Amino acid sequence: MQANIIGWDIGGAHVKAAVISAGEIIAVYQQPCPLWKGLDQLQNAVNAIMLEVSGSNGLHAMTMTGELVDLFENRDHGVKQIIQAMTELLPDAEMLVFAGDEGFLKHSAIDAKYYPSIASANWLASASFAAQKVGNGLFVDCGSTTTDILLLNDGHVLAGGYTDYQRLISQELIYTGVIRTAVMAVTQTALDQGQKIGLMAEYFATMADVYRVTGELNDMHDQTDTADGAEKTVLASARRLSRMIGCDFYADELPRWQLFAENIRDRQMQQIQYGCEIRLSQHELAQDSPLIGAGVGRFLVKQIALNLGRPYLDFSDLFPVTVFQSEMTAADCAPAAAIAYLAATNESRCGASK
Repeated sequence: MQANIIGWDIGGAHVKAAVISAGEIIAVYQQPCPLWKGLDQLQNAVNAIMLEVSGSNGLHAMTMTGELVDLFENRDHGVKQIIQAMTELLPDAEMLVFAGDEGFLKHSAIDAKYYPSIASANWLASASFAAQKVGNGLFVDCGSTTTDILLLNDGHVLAGGYTDYQRLISQELIYTGVIRTAVMAVTQTALDQGQKIGLMAEYFATMADVYRVTGELNDMHDQTDTADGAEKTVLASARRLSRMIGCDFYADELPRWQLFAENIRDRQMQQIQYGCEIRLSQHELAQDSPLIGAGVGRFLVKQIALNLGRPYLDFSDLFPVTVFQSEMTAADCAPAAAIAYLAATNESRCGASK
């Protein structure tokens, strides 16, 4: 393997990067990047990460989902603009772009016919890497915004869809995550003080508020603005949740809002578990085949594995690590870590059996 290889995952809300050296992952980084505000957000995020990375002239490999933001006219336009921006930000680097079934392409060889394969292919990088390492299992990447659910069989990804549209139909993509998702998008009702109550269809609170109140959200992962622009404390989060059912918040009622948050948490977990059960029902997978958890919400995947009576395997455990230079892990930024390794090992194709 080459030393100093950097994998990039360019999202619409975050930029993630993973660095491997001498065949081992040594650092993982994430920076907020509200790309819908302009390409300068991408520049700021990449520059911030590169300040932490030594030896920027090595091999870089990238994947993306940021082409979907409404900054761009369409997905093809987004792919083109992101590739151009990254090559301008890293002018001296050798840049490979992950094109899914087409494998890795040099940025100089990419034209419009490859854009559909490049768009939002990061899920295939992560799942393909996990398939190569584990063989059989269910790969579940629960992130800040979305959840990917992929069957792995005999070292291959059994994908029912490729594009986001196709994957929403197959339910391999569930548009729910543990930070940015609005509470009103998770459920229309919840339990409060023993009563079923409807939730307001207002952007008063996000799932980050839920998981701050339940105590499950890692501060390092909490990089998105709150719904009201206020602080990210437990009390402020509980106040935002209280607005969802038209209530004022009083600090001595915090236990009430903790139970409320746990109920909404359960609604989201049930949605993800249902997606897992659908995928498992479509292919016979041995009961000892694990759920491989990735993403900042993988604590939910661990619980779902327990609910389904299956072993749990953390995505980070698939990587050899001796010295780590950052606080985030490979599982926090799974596509970036997978892209770095796939590029390093010259995996020119990461095919999905459909």
